[in-house]
Amino acid sequence: MQKPFFIVLLIAILGALAIYLLAPELNGAIAFFTGVIITSVVYSISSKSSSMTSDSEKPYTGPTMTLYVGNLPYRVHEGEVKALFGEYGPVNSVRLVRDRKTGRRKGFGFIEMSEAGAKKAMNKLNEFDFQERTLKVREAKSQDSDKADSSD
Repeated sequence: MQKPFFIVLLIAILGALAIYLLAPELNGAIAFFTGVIITSVVYSISSKSSSMTSDSEKPYTGPTMTLYVGNLPYRVHEGEVKALFGEYGPVNSVRLVRDRKTGRRKGFGFIEMSEAGAKKAMNKLNEFDFQERTLKVREAKSQDSDKADSSD
């Protein structure tokens, strides 16, 4: 917490020095306080914008749903899938399945996102053309229900 204070102080001193060099007729104290004011305004604006971006990266904590996404392009990255599904609601995680031996993607994955967003994404993105592939989007079955089905 003290690190930003020293950064602000250093920038204020540099700003005061710059103002003093640009307008030598100003008193040094006035130049310093002008530098402090300008620095605090810039710092408060930058800290607000950084807090806004960090809020959007916090995991969604409401009701979630996990989606199965099939027929994904083999070269797609998690970020691209997250951006696609993020248009419909907050995305907590994207897991693209890889082959254990080769490490190559298998063309399917799982997205955990808000329940409302997942329902919208299922409606909009099932049969959607994405990077020349037609996506298959369904609600993922839990592994527990698969085990229960096989024991019958």
